[in-house]
Amino acid sequence: MTDKKKVLLAPLDPVHDIGLKMIKRGLEYKDHETILIPPDYSTEEIIKSIIDNDVDVVLVSRTLGYGVAEVLGKFIDLAEAAGIRDKVKIGIGGMAVRPELAAELGFDAGFGPGTSVDEAVAFVEGREYIPSEGRSKKNKKDITEGYDYLFHNKKIEKLLDSIVEGILDYVSDKTTTAIQRAQIRKQILESDSESEKQKLRRDYSKLCDNVIKSFYESGKYREKTRPMTNDEVDALNQYVNAVNSRMNPLYLQHVDKNPVVFIQYGTGCPFMDIAHIKSCEAWGADGAVHFDPSWGARTEGFLEGYITHEEDGSVITYENLKSIKKSLLPNTLWQVRAHRGLNTPETVLLAGKIGADLTKINIAYGSLGGGTDPERLTVDAVEAIKYAAEFNMPFDVVTNEELCGVPAYKAFAGMLIVSKLGLRLGARPILQPLFCYSPEVMISGQMEDNYVDFNAAKIYCLRNIVNAPIWCGAPIGFLTQTEDRVQSSLMTALHASLASSLGVDGISIASSDEAFSGGPITIPARIDTLRATQSSFRFFGQSNIVPTDNAYKWAKEIEEGIEAVLELVVKNGNFVNALYQGILGSKEDGAYPGRAGRGSVIKKIY
Repeated sequence: MTDKKKVLLAPLDPVHDIGLKMIKRGLEYKDHETILIPPDYSTEEIIKSIIDNDVDVVLVSRTLGYGVAEVLGKFIDLAEAAGIRDKVKIGIGGMAVRPELAAELGFDAGFGPGTSVDEAVAFVEGREYIPSEGRSKKNKKDITEGYDYLFHNKKIEKLLDSIVEGILDYVSDKTTTAIQRAQIRKQILESDSESEKQKLRRDYSKLCDNVIKSFYESGKYREKTRPMTNDEVDALNQYVNAVNSRMNPLYLQHVDKNPVVFIQYGTGCPFMDIAHIKSCEAWGADGAVHFDPSWGARTEGFLEGYITHEEDGSVITYENLKSIKKSLLPNTLWQVRAHRGLNTPETVLLAGKIGADLTKINIAYGSLGGGTDPERLTVDAVEAIKYAAEFNMPFDVVTNEELCGVPAYKAFAGMLIVSKLGLRLGARPILQPLFCYSPEVMISGQMEDNYVDFNAAKIYCLRNIVNAPIWCGAPIGFLTQTEDRVQSSLMTALHASLASSLGVDGISIASSDEAFSGGPITIPARIDTLRATQSSFRFFGQSNIVPTDNAYKWAKEIEEGIEAVLELVVKNGNFVNALYQGILGSKEDGAYPGRAGRGSVIKKIY
């Protein structure tokens, strides 16, 4: 049992004593005796009160920074002159205080901004301060936990089942070089024989385009792309070890219902990527999303080694991904996206082998907004989803095609098809509706009054259809931000609070200079947005944002639109043809079937 202490609380300020009043309440809750003196006492009067009351501990606060060292130094000198310094434990806290300054001036402890009442109580009781378990350690969250994927709209479920059966039948006799490369890559990663690996690499290169083939045959790198040196890799490892040793990440969430928060990276340089991730982890980010370069989605095959390049997006190689994975804190969720491009199966395989938590696959967006041929991506995506299931990696199904102008109901129809396909193959899909000021609403006017109702309608609609996790992106608030960092951060924070109020499980946010991509993405701009999001969560807490009746009306309209689109896909009889014909997003909407990989699907030979 802790000995009861007599504690003098002395505000060494003209007016400020709120912090000490809070500490007083905490001490009295633990049955300690407290004496709070007025804030206008002089240093000499405080020393006299210490002697007259025969206290065990003194807690002094100092908010004003002007002349702080001289004032506090004089206080310790008087305490020593009065003969009480060795008898009484003295702590100092406040906005103007740093632990280093307190130690230099002779205090027993110094408590700066952000000090909790519990920490001050621990000092009084002479014990080590151990933060409460709930906030002392961030835990990695499974955002699919607790969802049974039960469909409430049985008509939509029946239509989806029919479409999924058609997809699986369509791909059953087809393969691609991407699928074959993934199989070879798996053998390379699992082989212990260097000679066998070299033979496998030769087989792999035969399935690649000329850009990648020249790397394996002659060691030639793509233009503006180079390997990192051994010194650079060593320096990166030293940097990660040094940063992780002193990392004490903040919390963004104020209440349990706040969603987990993901940031995106893809600077082109693994070292810079990791520096951005570590900064975001420190400021509370819960997850990071790997963005590959656009040219990487157009090549047939992957390079190898630690590689950096001079363009946006970070080159996917086993080594690059491994270095990212090793740098992460244990609680950080990591996603390697694979929803577009000609290397989708291998991307998911690499992510799974290295230990990614999540991946990203959407046939509709990848083929209508991502530039990949619908048939090619459909065949590749089925294999990729199988890998996601094998490695127990949930995958989100993003609806970024809304940015083209595709109406939400068409985008959601495609998202639900891929989600049902994932469930059929034993995977765990995550719905990812886009929170944005999209071309659809610019034209149709659903956001003329506010940004709340139509975004809320999307969530209400999906919740009416299926019990599944929802992760809003990508990022939230897209196209509402401007080059004003304050406005950009504010828009992200408001959309984050709306997502939280609607009960979603995760959100993706952009830095305050990323949303308009006017130049390099900077760490201060990332911190802007993270801090704004944290503040918005704190502001709203358990309270809610209340949409108008329009949200419910539009939710019903979206759901009816989804049903109509799915009926057209079923009537068409072929999901791939439906993509080519614009049923899930037409040229008038701004969606175009991709050309990368067209004509490259191979008939299986039995």
